[in-house]
Amino acid sequence: MDLKQKRLSSDYKYKGKILNLRVDQAEMPDGQTVEREVVEHHGGVGIAMEDNEGKFFLVTQYRYAQEKVMIEFPAGKMEMHEDPLVTAKREIAEETGYAGKDFMYLGQMVPTGAYDTEVIHMYYARMGEYTGQKLDSDEFLNVSRMTLREIMDACIDMTIDDGKTLAMIFLISQMKERGLLK
Repeated sequence: MDLKQKRLSSDYKYKGKILNLRVDQAEMPDGQTVEREVVEHHGGVGIAMEDNEGKFFLVTQYRYAQEKVMIEFPAGKMEMHEDPLVTAKREIAEETGYAGKDFMYLGQMVPTGAYDTEVIHMYYARMGEYTGQKLDSDEFLNVSRMTLREIMDACIDMTIDDGKTLAMIFLISQMKERGLLK
């Protein structure tokens, strides 16, 4: 059976700097018409940067929508039509103060595919030279470093519950175990 749903029309309810919200009329595979609410987002990146001691950079920051402080891999939103690697290089330097090097693309993840177009491109990098932290005016965060094992333990006990960080730590641990990452 063809599972695809066909968009018949779109009505934009909100257009903002970070996201747009539209309500679509869509045709289901059986021909019925349904309403779908869709959040449009340019996408983002997550970067797992490892230092020479085998520790990964993490950021701790207050996430307003979740109303709590969260620990996660550095990340950032892409500008319209921006190459994800360009975003990754910019964001890791801005948030940690260190340039990344030897970037490796880990793939992408879809955080909330039911209603959001956002795709997060995931990268692994090695720590480069110190360039100085350059946070946005509305960005306040603390930087820390943890071993792979410490991050995995924090994910298991849900101290870390950020989706991209959970996905990335799984990929990195499996890639290291299989010899795909040194």
